Amino acid sequence: MTDTPTIDSALANAELVVRTIAEEAVAQEEYFGSLDAVVGDGDFGYSLARGFEFVIAEWDNIDRTDAGAFLTNVAVMITGHIGGTSGPLWGTAFLRAGAHCMGRTELGAADVVEALRGAIEGIKKRGKADVGDKTLLDALVPAVDELEAAFAAGKDTKAALATMARAAREAAEATSSLEARRGRASYSGERSIGSVDAGAVGVAVLIERVATIWPTN
Repeated sequence: MTDTPTIDSALANAELVVRTIAEEAVAQEEYFGSLDAVVGDGDFGYSLARGFEFVIAEWDNIDRTDAGAFLTNVAVMITGHIGGTSGPLWGTAFLRAGAHCMGRTELGAADVVEALRGAIEGIKKRGKADVGDKTLLDALVPAVDELEAAFAAGKDTKAALATMARAAREAAEATSSLEARRGRASYSGERSIGSVDAGAVGVAVLIERVATIWPTN
C-alpha cells in the first residue's frame, strides 16, 4: 500500500495501520460505548479497547516474519481478548487479511483491495450478515468499493484513503435509516431505526484516522 515500495514495505504498512487502529480504538472507548448503548448492550467500546490494549502491550512480541504473519498474530490476540461478538468478527477480519498478505514483502493497490475483500467475506460468513443488516459491513463494504475505484482512477494511497474515509463516514451515518437485523441491536426491532450503528461508525472513525496519519509522498 506504499507508492514507493521497499523490501519491508508490506510489513511496515501493516504495522502502521494496526498500531493506528489500536491506539484509536483505545482512545475512542467511551465514544464507541455511548453509541452502542443506544440500542445495543453498550460494551462495544470497552471490548474493542481491551483487545487492542493487549495488542499494544504485546507489540514487540508480535511475529514479524512478514505482513501476513503479523496480521495473523494480531488476529489471534484480538479473538482472545475482545469480548462479545466483536472478538470473532474483528479477529476473522484480520485473519483473512493476513492470509492474503502471507509471504508478501510488497503490497500493491490490488493486493490491498483483495485483502480487504477477504476480510469482508470473513465477517459476512462469521456474522451471518450482509450489507443492509445495520452492521459494520454497511460502512466497510462501500468504503472498500470506493478505495478500489480511487486506485483504479490513478489516485495515490493518501488520496485513495481520503476517498475511502469519506465513503465510510457517509455510509455509517446512513445506517440510522436501517433496522438492525443482527447483534443485540436487532432485539430492538424498529426502535433501532433513527440511530447509527456503533460498529459502522467505529469503522469510519478508524479509517478516518488511518487516512489522516498516512504519510504524504
